[in-house]
Order: sequence, then C-alpha cells, then structure tokens
Amino acid sequence: MTMFPPQLLIFETAAELHHVAAAYWRRLAQEAVEVRGRFLLVLAGGSTPKPLYRRMAQSPYREDVPWSQTHVFWGDERMTSPEDPESNYGQARETLLSQVPVPPEQVHPVPGKLEPEEAALAYGETLARWARAGRSWPRFDLVLLGLGSDGHTASLFPGSTGGEEEGVPARAVHAEYGDRPADRVTLTPPVFNSARQIFFLVTGEEKAEAVAGVLDGEYDPGRWPAQRIRPEDGRVSWLVDRAAATQLVDEF
Repeated sequence: MTMFPPQLLIFETAAELHHVAAAYWRRLAQEAVEVRGRFLLVLAGGSTPKPLYRRMAQSPYREDVPWSQTHVFWGDERMTSPEDPESNYGQARETLLSQVPVPPEQVHPVPGKLEPEEAALAYGETLARWARAGRSWPRFDLVLLGLGSDGHTASLFPGSTGGEEEGVPARAVHAEYGDRPADRVTLTPPVFNSARQIFFLVTGEEKAEAVAGVLDGEYDPGRWPAQRIRPEDGRVSWLVDRAAATQLVDEF
C-alpha cells in the first residue's frame, strides 16, 4: 500500500481552476471506463463546484465524458427535499445531471427526506450494493470535496472525533452551521480514504487560513477535519486559487 503525498496546484483564477479540474475529470472517467467498465464519482455541494458542474454540462465534456457508464454519489447531504436550494443533489441535478446523459438509475442521492440516522443506514446499503464482495462500500474513482473556512469538508466538522467510524460508511450529523440545516448525512473518512483520486476545490481569500491550517499545520483533525482525508492507496490533489493560497508557507 502506497500513501502518496498531497499534490498542490495553485491557479491565478477560479476559472483556470475549473478548467483544469474539468480536464482531469474527463481523463479519469475515460480511464476508469476503459480499465474497469464504469466510473464511480462522488460529488460535493456548496458554491465552489457549481461552475465546474456547469462546465461539465457543456461541450466538449458533455460529449467526451462516458456519462452512460458513470455512477454518481454524494459525499454528504442535508436532510431536505431536492427542491430546496440547500440540497446538494438538487444543485447537481440543476447544474449538471439534467444536462448530460447519465441514466437515472445510475444516480444515487442520499434520501434527504428521511430522518438522518435512517438515511445514513439506507445510504450505507446503497454503497454496499456497488462494492466488491467482502467490502462495505465501493472504491470511488473520483471524489470531489470542498473546504469550509473552519476547516470542515463534506459534513465532517470541527470537534468531531470520528472514533466511531470504523467500518461505518455513512453517519448522521447533527451540527448547526450558520443558518443552514443542522441535520445531515456524511460519508466517513474511511470511505473517502479508499478512493483512487480526491480533488479538493478551494477558492476565495476567506478559505486561506483553513488551507494553511490543513496543509501546513500540525496534524489536528479535531480542529481541521479535512486533515482526516488521507488516501490509503490513492491520491489527493488540492486545486486552489491564488486568493485561497495566500497563507501557505510552502507551495509543494
């Protein structure tokens, strides 16, 4: 098992970041289908990936990505209806999935209308259906993640211990975060860390302290939950715009 060091790519603008992310997404999808016959993708919520989703819904990506062999999952979700603007699934459906030929049966949202614990169990069962024999979840080909200004990613928030997550693919989260819904479901670090490729997409000066804390700071996942994303046998790439990179000590 090889643990690769994180890759850091800094872009002058968010538009450049999304352009490169789209090109990587296309290549990873094509390679996964060629080698394994399917592309397993985990989408993120929040504002940062929206321009990327819109780009992927346009030419040439709408034609070049093997959408008919793509399976779509989510890293976390708020317990709300798909029509709610806070729904990660609803956001992706509007900006991307309604524009590309992904078969509906290959889109696997978290059941946002259930109670969090029930939804977490149900999503764990969904993941298990796409896992290899003897595994509780599939090995994803690409996971997209964002970063909050407090260092959270997906719905892994500061202060959570994560000690209960051994072998648990999804768990309920009851955490207030600004004025957003408190009840959520998130995939757990073991699921993320089994992925082949993880992209952190981070833009804006308000994220600079968190980027530096996660990448340059001492390992303190209670303070910086994104530090818990450390792939076991895959790669993690940080795609960061110049504004979000201003507090980094080393551009490795």
